[in-house]
Amino acid sequence: LLKNSPAMVGATILLSIIIFAIFLPVLSSHTYYETHLDLKNTPPCSKFWFGTDELGRDLFTRIWWGARVSLFVGIAAAIIDMTIGVVYGACAGMMGGKIDEIMMRITDILYSLPYLLIVILLMVVLKPGIFTILIAITITGWINMARIVRGQILLIKEYDYVKAAYMLGASQFRVLFYHLIPNSMGSIITTMTLTIPAAIFTEAFLSFLGLGVQAPIASWGTMASDGLSALRYYPWRLFFPAIFISLTILSLNLLGDGVRDAFDPKVKE
Repeated sequence: LLKNSPAMVGATILLSIIIFAIFLPVLSSHTYYETHLDLKNTPPCSKFWFGTDELGRDLFTRIWWGARVSLFVGIAAAIIDMTIGVVYGACAGMMGGKIDEIMMRITDILYSLPYLLIVILLMVVLKPGIFTILIAITITGWINMARIVRGQILLIKEYDYVKAAYMLGASQFRVLFYHLIPNSMGSIITTMTLTIPAAIFTEAFLSFLGLGVQAPIASWGTMASDGLSALRYYPWRLFFPAIFISLTILSLNLLGDGVRDAFDPKVKE
């Protein structure tokens, strides 16, 4: 992984964004909700590095608060997807037979449901917010992980060392959690790494549509939505959230590709 230059570039960009998101809002002299109506739509300057919005709020501070929201949603959704998907897919692959068939048909049914319709229904039933977004993203987001883990388990459980473990008296639980899942970690980590940018983009997309976090909390998606209407006269209001969404997703994809190549024995020297 360290020899993969694009992956290291992605890791550097991502680490920089994480560090800035942690420290810059604390060090800033402005807050994400502080308004200055007399300074509304101020272009980028020495006082407001990224300019201000229609309420005179500092976009620089709001960008890094939005980074906290987007990164939290992306990482939390990926962890939830990994947990549910690994357990579900591993159990399906381990059991095999009719149980495996039934479990996989359930995932097919869930995967066929219109995603946006589910999200809209959730937003109507539940109060819009970060945790509602997490539920919306993960309600079907774990399916891809489950399918990948199931395929790995079906392959690995036929290896000789697994059969030898059974002959030595190992239980199914021990074989599953001490042999099968650990030897599937390459695919699991790769899939999880590529899940994070998808979750971040989904959060931004939902917030852009007005289905995400609510004001005055800053989010890259809500900031992009607010900036779209002002694109002609105040382009910086859309440019900065859009560029940081793009940079974050690009860095995660580069890092994910590097992790995938690092775990792929076909590309190892």
